[in-house]
Amino acid sequence: MMAALLLRRDKKSTAAHLKADLNRTDNSSGVHQLQELLDSVLNPERPAGDTEALEWCKCLLAGGEEFEEFCKTVRSYDNATLCGLVWTANFVAYRCRTCGISPCMSLCAECFNNGDHTGHDFNMFRSQAGGACDCGDNNVMRDSGFCRRHRSKTGTNVPSVPRELLLMSEMVLPRFIIYVIQYLRDGYSEPGPASERDLQKVLQQLEPQISFLEELTKMGGAMRTVLTKILTNQQSYKDLTMGQEENVHAKKNYDKYLSALKSSGLVSSDEKNASGVIELAAGTGVLSDLGAAAVAGDPAESSIEDDQDGSQEVGQRKRVKLSSSTKDPSIMDVLKHKCFLEELLFWTIKYEFPQKMVTFLLNMLPDQDYKISFTRTFVQHYAFIMKTLMKSHESDTMSNRIVHISVQLFSNEELARHVTEECQLLDIMVTVLLYMMESCLVKSELQDEENNRHVVVNCGEALLKNNTYWPLVSDFINILSHQSVAKKFLEDQSLLMLWMSFVSFFQGMNLNKREINEHVEFESQTYYAAFAAELEACAQPMWGLLTHCKVKETQEYTKTVVRYCLETLQIWFDSVNFVDEPAPHQVSFHLPLHRYYAMFLSKAVKCQGLDLDSLLPDQEMLMKIMIHPLQIQASLSEIHSNMWVRNGLQIKGQAMTYVQSHFCNSMIDPDIYLLQVCASRLDPDYFISSVFERFKVVDLLTMASQHQNTVLDPEHERPMLEGALTFLVLLLSLRIHLGMTDDDILRAEMVSQLCMNDRTHSSLLDLIPENPNPKSGTVPGSSSFEAMLSAVADFKAPVFEPGGSMQQGMYTPKAEVWEKEFDPIMVILRTVYRRDVQTAMDRYTAFLKESGFFSGNPWPPYKERTPLHPCYKGLGRLLHCKTLHIVLFTLLYKISMDHQNMSEHVLCMVLYLIELGLDNVLQEEPEEEEPCIEEHCHDSWFPGTNLLSNLHHVINFVRVRVPETAPEVKREPPASTSTDSSSFAQTSRRFSGLQRQNSGAAQVFSLVAERRRKFQEIINRSSGEASQAVRPKSSATKWIPHGSTPQLTTAILEIRESMISLLIKLHHKLSAKQNSFCPPWMEDPEAFVRLDSVKYSHGDGISAIERILTKAAFRARQNKRCIQEICMKISPPVPPKRNGPADKKTMDKEERRQKARERQQKLLAEFASRQKSFMETAMDVESPDADAAMDLGSSEQQVSEILYDCVICGQSGPSTEDRPTGLVVLLQASSVLGHRCKSTEPKRLPTSDEEHIYPVDTCAATHDVRLTTLQRFFNDSSCLQSVSIGWEGGVYVQTCGHTLHIDCHKSYMESLRNDQVLQGFSVDKGEFTCPLCRQFANSVLPCYPGRGVEKAHWQTPSRRNLSVLVKEVEDLQDQLGTFSVSTSSETNLSREMESVIKDIKNTTQKKYMDYSKTPGSPDNDFLFMYSVARTNLELELVHRGGDLCCGGASAATKRSCLNQLFHVLAMHMRLYSIDSAYNPWTRLTQLTQKRDSHVCNDERPEVPLLFRDVPSLLIIFVLTMPQPLHKEHFTCIVKVLYTLQYMHAIAALSVKFSAEERLAWKNSGALKKHTSDAEKSWEVLLSHGISELSKGNRFYEVATEEISVISSRVWSPQSIEYALQQFCLPFLRISSLLQHHLFGDDLPNCLSEEEFPVLANCLGLLPSAFQPSNQLHSASCLDWSISAFEIISQWCSEVTEFADMNAEHAVTLVVQDPHWTAPRLLRLPENYNTIFQYYHRKACTFCNKVPKDPALCLVCGTFVCLKGLCCKQQNYCECVLHSQHCGAATGIFLLINASVIIIIRGHRFCLWGAVYLDAHGEEDRDLRRGKPLYLCEERYKVLEQQWVSHTFDHINKRWGPHYNGL
Repeated sequence: MMAALLLRRDKKSTAAHLKADLNRTDNSSGVHQLQELLDSVLNPERPAGDTEALEWCKCLLAGGEEFEEFCKTVRSYDNATLCGLVWTANFVAYRCRTCGISPCMSLCAECFNNGDHTGHDFNMFRSQAGGACDCGDNNVMRDSGFCRRHRSKTGTNVPSVPRELLLMSEMVLPRFIIYVIQYLRDGYSEPGPASERDLQKVLQQLEPQISFLEELTKMGGAMRTVLTKILTNQQSYKDLTMGQEENVHAKKNYDKYLSALKSSGLVSSDEKNASGVIELAAGTGVLSDLGAAAVAGDPAESSIEDDQDGSQEVGQRKRVKLSSSTKDPSIMDVLKHKCFLEELLFWTIKYEFPQKMVTFLLNMLPDQDYKISFTRTFVQHYAFIMKTLMKSHESDTMSNRIVHISVQLFSNEELARHVTEECQLLDIMVTVLLYMMESCLVKSELQDEENNRHVVVNCGEALLKNNTYWPLVSDFINILSHQSVAKKFLEDQSLLMLWMSFVSFFQGMNLNKREINEHVEFESQTYYAAFAAELEACAQPMWGLLTHCKVKETQEYTKTVVRYCLETLQIWFDSVNFVDEPAPHQVSFHLPLHRYYAMFLSKAVKCQGLDLDSLLPDQEMLMKIMIHPLQIQASLSEIHSNMWVRNGLQIKGQAMTYVQSHFCNSMIDPDIYLLQVCASRLDPDYFISSVFERFKVVDLLTMASQHQNTVLDPEHERPMLEGALTFLVLLLSLRIHLGMTDDDILRAEMVSQLCMNDRTHSSLLDLIPENPNPKSGTVPGSSSFEAMLSAVADFKAPVFEPGGSMQQGMYTPKAEVWEKEFDPIMVILRTVYRRDVQTAMDRYTAFLKESGFFSGNPWPPYKERTPLHPCYKGLGRLLHCKTLHIVLFTLLYKISMDHQNMSEHVLCMVLYLIELGLDNVLQEEPEEEEPCIEEHCHDSWFPGTNLLSNLHHVINFVRVRVPETAPEVKREPPASTSTDSSSFAQTSRRFSGLQRQNSGAAQVFSLVAERRRKFQEIINRSSGEASQAVRPKSSATKWIPHGSTPQLTTAILEIRESMISLLIKLHHKLSAKQNSFCPPWMEDPEAFVRLDSVKYSHGDGISAIERILTKAAFRARQNKRCIQEICMKISPPVPPKRNGPADKKTMDKEERRQKARERQQKLLAEFASRQKSFMETAMDVESPDADAAMDLGSSEQQVSEILYDCVICGQSGPSTEDRPTGLVVLLQASSVLGHRCKSTEPKRLPTSDEEHIYPVDTCAATHDVRLTTLQRFFNDSSCLQSVSIGWEGGVYVQTCGHTLHIDCHKSYMESLRNDQVLQGFSVDKGEFTCPLCRQFANSVLPCYPGRGVEKAHWQTPSRRNLSVLVKEVEDLQDQLGTFSVSTSSETNLSREMESVIKDIKNTTQKKYMDYSKTPGSPDNDFLFMYSVARTNLELELVHRGGDLCCGGASAATKRSCLNQLFHVLAMHMRLYSIDSAYNPWTRLTQLTQKRDSHVCNDERPEVPLLFRDVPSLLIIFVLTMPQPLHKEHFTCIVKVLYTLQYMHAIAALSVKFSAEERLAWKNSGALKKHTSDAEKSWEVLLSHGISELSKGNRFYEVATEEISVISSRVWSPQSIEYALQQFCLPFLRISSLLQHHLFGDDLPNCLSEEEFPVLANCLGLLPSAFQPSNQLHSASCLDWSISAFEIISQWCSEVTEFADMNAEHAVTLVVQDPHWTAPRLLRLPENYNTIFQYYHRKACTFCNKVPKDPALCLVCGTFVCLKGLCCKQQNYCECVLHSQHCGAATGIFLLINASVIIIIRGHRFCLWGAVYLDAHGEEDRDLRRGKPLYLCEERYKVLEQQWVSHTFDHINKRWGPHYNGL
C-alpha cells in the first residue's frame, strides 16, 4: 500500500522525504518504507528495458537533489591517490621504461603529459587488450614519474564524508545490484546454437543499468568505498539471494543460477572421489583423459566411453599422487559464491566478459580492499575462466578482456605473492594449463612409430592455431617475474614435476618427414603454431625462471630443475623407444626439454659457479641427448641443400624461423651449446664421426677420385660437406655460452647484423636476440645498447634526393670494426637468408678495397676467439683427434688433386679448422711420448693426436675401395699401407685384438663401426645383442658398401705427402706459379717476431695458408724444419697428371677473350649497316610527297625547319600538316598559385582551439573578390578580359621533352589498352608513360610546323617610329588572326590541336572555367584560354624562384613546351575576334570622344583601363594577333602596356599618401610640367595623376580614411622610385618570359637590385642613350605614342566617374598589389605529439564524430575523415572531395594515426612517406613503435618542392586507384 502511494508521488520529493526519515535516530519506518518502495520499483519481473527503475534509483541516491549535483558533491570527497582510469582496445596510452617497475606499467595521456618524462625511454602505444592508468601506484612505477595530480597524496587533505550523504546509497545499491544479477540469471541459457544471440540481447537490455554502475565508480573514492562494502558483504548477499522461498519468480531465478553453477568446476561433482588423483601416463606427466576425471569437463560434454578409448592408446600408466590437489581440491570443485562480487564475476565470465562489466570491475581497483577481494575472487574463478575461454567462439576478444583484468592484478608483486600463498595460484595455473593442452594431444610419431608411447600436442588444433592459450601463459609469465613467486615455484617439487610433464607435451611436436618421391599435396602451415607455442608456453616461462637463478644463493633451484629435466628426458627417450640411431628422414625442430636443460646448465656455470660435471649425466645419456640437436643441424643443411624440396616451402620457413632473431636464443643457441657440452665430454673421435655420419658425407671422404654414395645424390654432396664443416667450425668457434660476457655477446650480435646490411635503429633492436621474456628486466634500448651501438657503428643521416627514394637514418659499421671484428662465423649463425652471408662478404671486400688493405677477392677473415671457460676445455680435444686430422688430410689431398665436389668453401673451412687447432694447442700431451705410440702401430695414419706433430707426419700409402673403372685400380700395393675410409669391410676382418683398435684409429671411416663400438662399450652390452637391438641387419648396408658388391675393388694409392706439403702445394696452386711459397723467416729469423701483422689478417686463400704455415713453424721446431726442407728442394714439385689440362686452360683463356671481342665488333658493325638500310627503305615508303614538298619550299626554309625524333618509330623529320609530331605532355589542374599569400611566413597549423587559419588573404580569394566586384558594376564581357583566372584549378602543362608522331602515339595507346598487365594509370583516361623515359603523361601537344625560333629579319631591332608600329598592330588585330598555314580545310594538325584543347578543358573542373554571368558565353572560353598561358608563365616564374635574376635557360625551359602551347592556344583564340569598338588597344593608344549619348542607361560601362590586369592584356594581344608575330610588334605592345602599368603604379601609390603628402607632391610636380622631358618624369606624372583623380570628390576621401590606418611612413623620392619599380616588375618578368619563349631570347643573369634595368633593357624599353652605370629611373623607360597628359586624363576620368558612385570599391580596385610570396605548405610543429594529441580525439566539423582515420590537409589545414562513410557525398569520400576543392584534384594529407603523408592526384593516390622521424632518423608508420617524432625539415622541403613543381606523378612510383574511397 505504502509503496503504491509513494510511487504516485513526485520522485524528488519522495526521495527527500525518505532521506529525512532515514536520518532520524529511529529510522525503522523509513527503512520499511524504502524496502517496500524498492520491492515494487526493482521488480525483476518487469522487462529490463524499462528505465523507470533507473530513474527512481538516481533520485533516491541523490536524496531529492539533482543527480548531477549529487555526483559533484560526492566527487569533492574523492580521496583516491591512484588514477586508475580504465581504457578499452585502441586507446592511446604511454609506457615509460625509466619510471616503470613492472614492464606492464602504463599511463593515460593526461597523466603522462602532466608528469615529467624528458629524456626518458618512453613510447606511445595503442592498447590492444585495454588497460588502466597506473599513475599514483608505487607498486608498479616510481614516484618520480607520477603526474602533478597524483604526486601530492591527495587523500590527506580531503574532508571526511558526512554520513547522510551516502546513506541512501548504502540502502539502495545492494538492492540494485541483486536486481541486475537477477536479470543476468534469468537471461542465461546454456550454450547452444541460438544462445549467443540471446546473451547479446540480454546484455543490450541491461546496458543502461551496467552503465549506471560504471558511472558510480567514476564518482571517486567515497562512492567506491560504499560499493566495496556492498560487493564484499557476505551477510547482505545471503539475505538477498536466499530467503525468498515464497516468491515463485525468485525461486525459479535461483534454480537457474544453481544449474549454471553445476558446470563451473573443472570436474563434475559425480567424480569428486577422483579429484585427489591425477594420472600421469607412463610417468611422463601426461594427464590421461580418464584420470582427469581430475581435470576433464563434465560428463555432459564428453562421454565416458570415449575417454576410455582414449586412455587405452596412451600406454601403461603410473598413478601419481599430486600433493597440490590434495592440499586444495577446490581447483577442481564447483564454485560456491559468498558475496555479490563473486557472483558478478561469475556472470561476467558466463557472458564472456562484456566490455561494460569488465570496465565496471576494473574501475573499482583504486580501492585497496576491493583490489584484494577481487584478486582472490578472480583466482578462485581462474579455472572456470579458462574452461569458458576454450569453448568460446570469440576467443580472441575474450582473451583480450581476460588479460585486461589479469595484468592489473598480477603485475603487483604484493598481491601476486598473497594469492600464491593463500589461494594456490601456481597450482591452479599449472593444473589448468595441463588441462587445456590435454584436449589436443595426439600420439607422437617420432622415432619408433609402432611402439611410441609419447603424446604431443597437435599443432593443427584451434587451441594452438589461434593461440587460445596465451592469456593463461601470459599470466603465468607475469607472476613468475616476481621473485617471491618464482622461488615458491622452484621450491615446490611436485609443481616442477608437473611443469616438466607439461613441457614434454611440446617435445618433438610438428614432426616433419622428408618426402622422397612425390611432392607433398598439401603444405601444412602448422609450424607457425608450433614455433609460437614453444616460444610462449615453454621458452618464456623458462627465461622468467632463469632471471631468478643468477646468484650463488639460488644454486639449489638450478640443481633441482636440471635433475627434473634429466629425469623427464630419460622418460621421453624411453617412451619414444630411442636407443642410439635417430630414425632417418624425420626432424622436429622442437626440443624444449633439451633447451631447458641447456639453459639451466649455462646459467649454473656462468652465474652460479657450479661445477659442470656435477650436473651432467653419464656418457650414455649424453650420447642420447646429443643425437636430436645434431639431427636438427644436419637437417638444416639438408634443407638448404634442397633435399627437402618435395616438402614444399614450409620446411624452408621452419629452417628460417629456427634461426630468426626472436627465436634463435631459445632454439639454435641452446642446441649448439648443448652439442658443445656433449662434445667437450664425449670421446672426440666418436663425436666427429657422428657428425659426418649425420651429415651423410662419410662415403665422400675417400682418397679415391671416384666413390659411391648410397645416401646422397651427387648434387647434394658438396653442400652437405660444406654444411658439416661449417657446423664444426661453428661448434668450435662460438663462445656465446662458453665464456663471453653479456657485453661481448651484445657487441658480437650487433657487429654481425651491421655487417650484413646497414640497419635502422629499430630494425637493429629487433634483430638483436633479446631475452625473449618481456618481463625479464633487460630492456632493449637500455643504456648498454646505445653505448655499444655508438662504439661499433656510425650514424648515416637520412638522405633525400628529390626523385630518389627517401632513405631512413642508418647505422653502418665503423672501419675498425670491419678491420678487426668482422666475424663470418657469427654472420653464418645469424643469417635467416643464405644470401646475407654473401652480402656481408661483398661489403667486407668493398671495405678492404676502399681502405687499401687488400684488392683481390678476400676469404672470410679468421678471428681469434675469447678463451674458453675452464669447464669447457674439453671442447678443444675435437681439434686434436685423429679422426678429424684424417678428414682434414683427405680433404686437402682431394682439393690438391682437383677431385669433384670440392670447393673453395670446403678449403676455406678446412684451413679454418687447422688454424683453430694451432691456436688451441692442448697442453696435456708432452711431445716426448709420441715415438712410443708410433712403435705400436706401424700401420696407422697418424702417430698421435696432437695437430702440431701430425702436420709434418708423412703418409705414404693408402688402401682405398674404388669402383673398378677408377684410374687408381692399376697400381700394385706396396707393403705398408694406411687404410682409407670406405675400406671398412675388409680391414676390420684383417686385424684382431690390439691391432684391431689401432687399425681402427688408423683408418678413417671404419668410423661408422668405430662410433658404434665406442657406443657399445659405454653401454656394456655384448656386441651380438647390440647389433640386433640397434637395427635390423639389412640396414647396415645403408652406410657400408658390402664387400660383395662386384663393382668395388681395393686399390692402393701412393701418397707420400704430409699436411704441410699439401698446404705448400695448394699455395702453389692458388698462386698459379711454382715455388711461390718462400717463408720470410728462412732468410730473416727476426721475421718470426713480427708474425701476426695486418698483412695476414685480411686476404685470400694464399695469405691464409701462409698464416697457417707460419704459425705451425712458430709453434714447433719440427714443422719449421719440415717447411724449410720442402722449400729447399730446388726441383719444383712435379704437378700431378690431372693438372695438365688446367694449365692449358689458363693459356687458352686470354686467346678466347680476344676472339670473343673480335666477334662482338663484327656483329655490331653488321647490325648498324642493316639498321641504316632499313631506315632508308622505310622513309621511301612512308613519304612519297616528301620530294614534292622539297621542290616547293625554298632552300632556306628547309634549313631552318625543326626536325623532331619520334621515340616510338625512331624516325626523324619535321612536323607536317598531315603527319604532325607532338610533345609528350602531362596536363594537370593546379591550385598552387592560388595558395600564395602576401606574408613571407607560411601559415601555422593550428594545434589548439584558439588558433585558426583564415583563407581570405590568399591569391585565389583576392582574385575571386576582384572579379566579383568588377562583375557587379561593369560590362560582363569586358570584365572577363580584365583579369586572369586559373589561380585555382588552372591547367599546368609540362613535358619530358620527348616527341612522337601523333599516329604512332595512337597505336601505342591501342597496344596499352590491350595489355593485360596491371598498370598504375588509366589508359581509358588517355594516360600513358613516355615510351622513352617512362615519365607519366596524358596528352600530346602538336608541334606547329614551320621554322624554329629563328633570329631572322623578324628579330632585327626596329628603328621605326612607335606611332607607326602602333598603327600596324591595330591593323593586324583587325585581320581575323590568320595563320600562315591555310586553315580553311580541316587538316590532321588542326584536328589534333582541337583535341588537345578538349583535353585541356577536361583537365580541370567546370567550376574553374565558368565565370561568365551568361553560361556558355564565348567570353568564358576566351578567358580560360589566355589564362592557361598566364598560369604556365606564372608557374615558371615561381619555379625560377619568383624572379628572373638567375636568367639563363633554366632546367624548366629545357623542357618547356610554352612555345607549342602558345601556338595551340593562339590557333584556338583566332575563332574569337575582339569587337573593334571595345578593343582595349584603341583606348590605350587613342583619345576617344565621350560616347554618353549612345549609351543606354541599362548597359553597363566598360572596365576602366586602370582597373585592368596588364599582363592579361599582354597575353590577349599576343595570342589574338596573326602568328608568327614580329619582334618589333611585340616590343611595341610591351611599350604601350608599360605606360598603362606605370600609371597603375602611380595611382596605387597616390592612394597610400596622406592628404598633406598628396598635396605636396601634386604641387612640386606641377612646377616641372613644362620641362622637355616632363612625360618621362615620375614627379610630373604623379602630380598629374593626383590632380586628375582628385577631380572625383570622393576618391581620395575614402582612400585617406582607409589608408591612414595602414601607413604612417614618410615617402622620399628614393622610396617612391623603388615602389614604382617593384610595382612594375611582375609585368616586366611576364613580358620577358613571354619574349624568351616566343623569340628564343636569352635571359641574362643579374643581381636582384639590377633586375629592373636588365629586364627593361631586354624588352627594348630603355632609351638608347642609357648607360648602365647611371641610376635608372623607371619613368625614363616610358615611350608615349600620343600626348601623355591627355591619355592619362582620359584613363583617370573613367575611374573618377565610377568613384563618384562607389568610392570604396574604386579604391580597392586601384590598389592591387601584384606581389605574392612563393606558395608554401603549412608550418608544422617541431614535435609530432603536439599534432597527435590535438587531432586524434578531435571531432570532425562535418559529422561531429571523432573520425576513425583522421587526416589533415597540409595545404590549408582542413581536418577531414579519411575513408569515413559519415562524410561521403555523392559517392565521394571526404579526402577526395577536399582534394578537388582545395587543390583541383591534388591533395596532400597527413594521416594523424599513421604519421605518414598520402598524395591524391586525380583518380590515383600514393603513400608519400613521413616527414616526422624519430631521434634515429626513422619513420614510424602507424606509430607502431610510438617513439617521439620530430619534424624533418629537409623532407618537408622536398614535399613542398614536389607540390610546387607539380612532380608528384614523376617522382613517386607506387600509385593505385582510390575509387573515390579515401
